[in-house]
Amino acid sequence: MQRNVLDAQLADIKQQLQAMGEQVRSALQQALASLQQGDAAQARQVVDGDAGINRMEHELEERCIRLIATQQPVAKDLRKVTAALRIAGELERMADLAVDIARAVIRQQPSPADPVMPDILRMAAVVEEMIRQALVAYVNEDLAAARNLAVLDDEADRLYRGILEELFSRRPDDQGRIAQAMAFAFIGRYLERMGDHATNVGEGVVYIHSGERIDLN
Repeated sequence: MQRNVLDAQLADIKQQLQAMGEQVRSALQQALASLQQGDAAQARQVVDGDAGINRMEHELEERCIRLIATQQPVAKDLRKVTAALRIAGELERMADLAVDIARAVIRQQPSPADPVMPDILRMAAVVEEMIRQALVAYVNEDLAAARNLAVLDDEADRLYRGILEELFSRRPDDQGRIAQAMAFAFIGRYLERMGDHATNVGEGVVYIHSGERIDLN
């Protein structure tokens, strides 16, 4: 009976994490849409929605702590619980970075027509795919998908370097151009950090299955 209870609770935690991850993906998509459209009102929706994602993290933490206290999992089951705690934290940080992108739209209003925008969107597409694959790796216990995050992370980093090179090669003709360049540089940095957190989720998947702590970043 206890085994069935533990399995059911672990399955519920996995389902909650998947739902939280989808909320994070949605926040990123909405933040990017506000950037493309120069829509500060839409960006504010991302900021306002962050409280809900924070609540999801807190609920997951409480659930994991109760499971440890009442079921006393060991070996792989314990790794699943501790990895879930870590993954919830990674997802919450990704949501915070989506909020940072939205706040950049609100404060600095970077121009959707800026020549660097296509590169920002290409990088964002890679990062969004990283989040998707990280969730697939976790839900399906797919080690190959987890390890492939390192390949995607390299691509995101390559695009980020290209964005910085383009931005800082511009002539600082006026304060407006400098402000635009800095806004996009920060947005690129937020995306790069989201990719790093996605690889950390992949590391958590590997840890669940082998107990091995690897660096996919």
